[in-house]
Amino acid sequence: MSMSMNTGPSTSTGSAGATRERLVVIGGDAAGMSAASQARRMKGPDELEIVAFERGHFSSFSACGIPYWVGGDVTDRDALIARTPEEHRARDIDLRMRTEVTEIDVAGGRVRARDVDSGAESWTSYDKLVIGTGARPIRPELPGVDAPGVHGVQTLDDGQALLDTLARTRGRRAVVVGAGYIGVEMAEALINRGYEVTVVNRGREPMATLDPDMGRMVHTAMEGLGITMVNGAEVTKVLTGDDGRVRAVATEDAEFPADVVVLGIGVRPETGLARAAGLALGAHGGLLTDLAMRVRGHENIWAGGDCVEVLDLVSGQERHIPLGTHANKHGQVIGTNVGGGYATFPGVVGTAVSKVCDLEIARTGLREKDALRAGLRFVTATIESTSRAGYYPNASPMTVKMLAERRTGRLLGVQIVGREGAGKRVDIAAVALTAGMTVEQMTALDLGYAPPFSPVWDPVLVAARKAVRAVEQQR
Repeated sequence: MSMSMNTGPSTSTGSAGATRERLVVIGGDAAGMSAASQARRMKGPDELEIVAFERGHFSSFSACGIPYWVGGDVTDRDALIARTPEEHRARDIDLRMRTEVTEIDVAGGRVRARDVDSGAESWTSYDKLVIGTGARPIRPELPGVDAPGVHGVQTLDDGQALLDTLARTRGRRAVVVGAGYIGVEMAEALINRGYEVTVVNRGREPMATLDPDMGRMVHTAMEGLGITMVNGAEVTKVLTGDDGRVRAVATEDAEFPADVVVLGIGVRPETGLARAAGLALGAHGGLLTDLAMRVRGHENIWAGGDCVEVLDLVSGQERHIPLGTHANKHGQVIGTNVGGGYATFPGVVGTAVSKVCDLEIARTGLREKDALRAGLRFVTATIESTSRAGYYPNASPMTVKMLAERRTGRLLGVQIVGREGAGKRVDIAAVALTAGMTVEQMTALDLGYAPPFSPVWDPVLVAARKAVRAVEQQR
């Protein structure tokens, strides 16, 4: 293994004689490259040199789109790539692919990187550093979990590896471990590929981001697709055949045959580098930052995306919420601050949407257990309504559940499960949560109405009215 040392200063003189700083970015996806791109808009190459490292084959891609690519809804992998390495380089960003940063030397202001293919290592100094290392799929320490045919899905490389396995595998039995967003979406993708799918889930119902009463509706929809749901079960081992490949997944009291296994248990912040460098981490393992996305205690180090913890504006607690929407916003804030401007990221309310076939699933704010954990006393209101006026053709049912603080009536959270037109209604609640509105204030919201789009009383407002009554009964 060769080692070249970059011992020169990170600052240099540009073509116009001005001092040029160097920004180093670790991670070539949403947060890192959004930060690099925004910093480049703020400062030209004569003022700021930008060097970015990405260990994979792809940059600036949509991880959220991978299940739809695997399932065949998206036929072209490259459609998931927002900006290629060549496009970044054309904008004077030195993006080095297949290069993994292995060490951050905070005191020395430098990072050590290794070429994944050749093994060659080198140090690169920085004036400013952005950490956008993302998250990694949870891979439990189980016998057989590393066997061929067992896949985590987080990057385009992971998605391609899974598709390659599906193309080579003769059998048509798949087991998905976990029933969060990725697990549910991958189960549907495999059904679309013609597989017999079993989902093994240790929770009471799928989609633990919902309360169990709402998750039950997702369970019913998944079974309607032909997916076998096994709830309240934990995988104990992955069984392999004589060829070493996966053949089944075992729990304490059952075995489920499998020609391919997908791990959909969730993700953890990828913060091994940060931990080794002594940077501040939170209770969930993510980097802690200030409102400007600076790593706490470090003036010239920023972090964003799935590797950080963010402030929950409803509970006031730090949470790890790995979503591409947040990562891109973090990158914009970081790039603005690196480029000499000023921007902040105040926090999140935890909004997310997904689907199973034509069933739309949405949530924002706190679940019941989140509110209990935060020490909040609350009431709940659940209503059944329709996406359009009941007499209008194709009006579809939806269920809305709302949580409100018992004494004040402050909105705490909303969950929606329904057919077409249900999911994006959660955005109404997301805005109300961000504004700190009460459910009583929500009932006066001036929302759009026409029979093809909504009943006279939008379902979210119907839930708010019921929540108001529940609050009044507790006073």
